[in-house]
Amino acid sequence: MTQAARTTNEDELAARLAERLLGWRTAPDRFIKPGRSWSPRSRFRPFEKIADTFQLLDRADSFSVTSTHRGHYIAEVHSGGRRGEASGEQMARVITTALALALGVEI
Repeated sequence: MTQAARTTNEDELAARLAERLLGWRTAPDRFIKPGRSWSPRSRFRPFEKIADTFQLLDRADSFSVTSTHRGHYIAEVHSGGRRGEASGEQMARVITTALALALGVEI
């Protein structure tokens, strides 16, 4: 998969997660938040920015993240009776992927 395709897929997945978990509506180039405030879509990067990841993760039932001594992360997320697990070297990506899997969002 090319970097451009990966970025597009991640942008689409981030938008679906924001809609589902945060109640944001998507519009071209922006998210419309409750109360009619908005934010550029380019600023919300849960696969890259851990603060955005935790904003989504706040809506999960429970989670755990384990780190190994070699910089490898394992995340397990529970939400709505479902479980998602992912592993890798980038913490934000691992957690967001596990969360999407727990929600049944196709990756």
